[in-house]
Amino acid sequence: MKKLLVVCLLFISVFSNAQQTDYVDYKSAKTYLGITPDSSKVYGKVWYNLEILKSTDSIFLDAVDMKFDNVYIRTEGDKESLDFRFYDDKIYFKYPFEKEKKYTIFFDYIAYPKKAMYFLERNDEWQVWTQGQGKYTSNWLPSIDDVNDKIIFNIGFIDCDLDTFLSNGVQSLSVPLPDNCMKYQYNMQKPMSSYLVAFVVGNYEVKKEISKSGIPLDFYYYPEDSLKVEPTYRYSKRMFDFLEEEIGFAYPWQNYKQVPVHDFLYAGMENTSCTIFSDAFMVDDIGFNDKSYVNVNAHELAHQWFGDLVTATSGEHHWLQEGFATYYALLAERDIFGDNHYYFKLYESAVDLGRQDLAGDGTSLLNAKSSSLTFYQRGAWVLHALRSLVGEDVFKKAVKAYLEKHQFKNVETSDFIKEVERFYGKSLNMFVDVWIKRKNFPVDAAFGLLQNESTFINEYLMVDCQAKTSKCKEYLRYYVSDEAKVKVISQMPELVTNDTFKHGFKVRQAISQYVRQIPKALKENYETLLDDKSYVTIENALYNLWNTFPEDRAKYLSKTRNIVGFNDKNVRLLWIALNLNTPFYQADNKQGLFEELVSYTDERYNADLRMNAFNYLNLMNACNDTCKSNLEKAKSHHNWRMVKFAKDMSEKLENKK
Repeated sequence: MKKLLVVCLLFISVFSNAQQTDYVDYKSAKTYLGITPDSSKVYGKVWYNLEILKSTDSIFLDAVDMKFDNVYIRTEGDKESLDFRFYDDKIYFKYPFEKEKKYTIFFDYIAYPKKAMYFLERNDEWQVWTQGQGKYTSNWLPSIDDVNDKIIFNIGFIDCDLDTFLSNGVQSLSVPLPDNCMKYQYNMQKPMSSYLVAFVVGNYEVKKEISKSGIPLDFYYYPEDSLKVEPTYRYSKRMFDFLEEEIGFAYPWQNYKQVPVHDFLYAGMENTSCTIFSDAFMVDDIGFNDKSYVNVNAHELAHQWFGDLVTATSGEHHWLQEGFATYYALLAERDIFGDNHYYFKLYESAVDLGRQDLAGDGTSLLNAKSSSLTFYQRGAWVLHALRSLVGEDVFKKAVKAYLEKHQFKNVETSDFIKEVERFYGKSLNMFVDVWIKRKNFPVDAAFGLLQNESTFINEYLMVDCQAKTSKCKEYLRYYVSDEAKVKVISQMPELVTNDTFKHGFKVRQAISQYVRQIPKALKENYETLLDDKSYVTIENALYNLWNTFPEDRAKYLSKTRNIVGFNDKNVRLLWIALNLNTPFYQADNKQGLFEELVSYTDERYNADLRMNAFNYLNLMNACNDTCKSNLEKAKSHHNWRMVKFAKDMSEKLENKK
C-alpha cells in the first residue's frame, strides 16, 4: 500500500503547482457503452483524443470507483500498452508526453455507479438515465469534472432489448447486431462540459417537428401517453422559435430532444441538445391548466445558450446560467400568456426575495452558497432591471456579443457586464453593486420598476382587504383582474357570493382553496366546481363538499368516481380515502380499495404518488405491514425528498406507538 501511494504521488506531482488544463487539452471522446440493469453495472470502451500543451510525464481523468483493462496509447499510428494507476477516484496515465503532440488513449472500464446513473423499473421495464449535476458524470464515464474543460463527446451504446436509446447530438449510427441487439452512435460537433453528457434508455415513442430555422425537434413520450403529448409539449416549437429570435444568436447545437423519465431528481436538466425532465410534467388537457411543463420547458431550452454554450467558471457566477434561463423562460411565457402574466411572476419573485431577506437568509448573487431563489429569481430580476436601465436595443446587442465572444467557453459575471457597458457607453458599477453584489435584494427598487411599467401590478397592489376592508366586496363585484379577486378571496373568503362563481378559472380555484366550510346558500354553485377543468379545483372541492355536507357524500363520490388526476393520482387517492371513511356508501369493495391505496406505496410507482399514498395511510392510522415494508425500502431511494419523507414518517409512526 505504501509503495502504491508513493508511485501515485509521483504520478500527480506535476500538477501540484498548476492545473491539468495547462498541460493537456482533451479534444474529443468516443465511447461505446453497455449496461446490465439488474446489477446496476455500466461498462464500455473509451477513446480520448488529446493534445499536449506542455511536456509532462502524466495526465489523468476523473473516474469514481472504476476498474480498467486494456489501456493503450496511440501516437502516430503506433499502438502500445500504457502504464496507469488508479488513485483517489482518478486514473493517471504515465507516459513521456511531448509538447504539441497529439495522442489517443483508449481503454475498457467497468463501474457500478452510486450516483449520476439510475437504474429503475417502470411498468415492469427497465429505464436508465443519467444526471451529472455539476461534476458527477465521472461516476459512470471517465471524464473531467472541471466545468472549464470542454470536450466533444460522442456516445455509443449497445442494446439487446430494442429499447430507445438517446444521447447528446445526432444519431449517426444504428446497426443491427447478432442476438437481436443494436449498436447506436450519437455525435456532437462542438465541445461541452462533462456534466452535460447524458443518455436515456427506455420504452418511448417520438413526435417530430422542425423549428423555423430548420432545427429538428424531437418530443419523446411513453407509448401509453399519446393523449398527453400535445398538452405536455404545447408551445414547444413556438418557444424555440421565439428564443432564437429574442436571443439573437442561432441555436448552437445540431438538434433538440426532450425526454421524460421516471422519478427524476429535479424538474428538468439541460443536457446539451437533450433535456431530461420529470414525467410528472406529462399532463393531459385538464392537467395542463394546473401544472404545465411550459415554464420548465422554456427554462431548460434557454440553458442551451446560457449554461451549455457559455458556462460559468465556478459557483460564484452560477446566476449566469440559472438567472438567464429563468429570465428568458419568463420572456417566452410573456410571448404566450401576455404582459400581465410576466409582471405578476416578477412580482411574486420580488415578494419571495424580500421575505428571504427578512428571514436573514439573503446573500449576494456572487455567493457560491446562495439559495436557488437567489440564483434563479434574483438573477432574472437583474436582467429585467438591467434591460430597463440600458434599453432594449443595447441589452440585445450586448447579449448577442457576449454569446458570440464566449461561445463554447467559460465566463464570469464581469464578462457579461463588460459587453453591456461597451454598448451602453457608461459604467455599471453602481448597478452591479446594488443588484448583484449587495447581500439584500433591492426590493423597493424592484417594486418601483413594476409600478412604473405595469398598470396591472398597480391595480393588484391597490387591492388589499387587510388595509381597505370596506372596498373588498366591491372588488369581487366590479372589474379588477382575476389575480386581484384571488387576493381578496384569500384574505376574506366570507365575501364570496354566488355571483363570484361566474368569474374565471383562477377565481373558481381560489374559492375551492379558501372557502372550506361551505354556506348552504353557496352549495349549488360550489358543486359545479366538480366539473371544472382543474384537478386542483376538483380535489379541493370534493373534500370540502364531502366534509360540509355528510348527507350528500354518496352523490359526490359517485360523480368523481372515474377521475384520477395528475401522475400522483391526487384525486383518485383522495376519493379512495373518502370512500373508506364513508361507511354507508357500499358501491365498492372497501378491502379492495384499501389494498389499492397500499399498493401505491410500492417502489414501482413514482415518488410523489408513493408519498401521497403514505400520507393518507398515516392520516387513517392504517399503515399496515406492507406499507411499513415499502416505507423502509423508500429510505434507500435515489431521490433525497423520498428518503427524507420516509425517515420522517417512520419517526412519526414510532412516536404513535
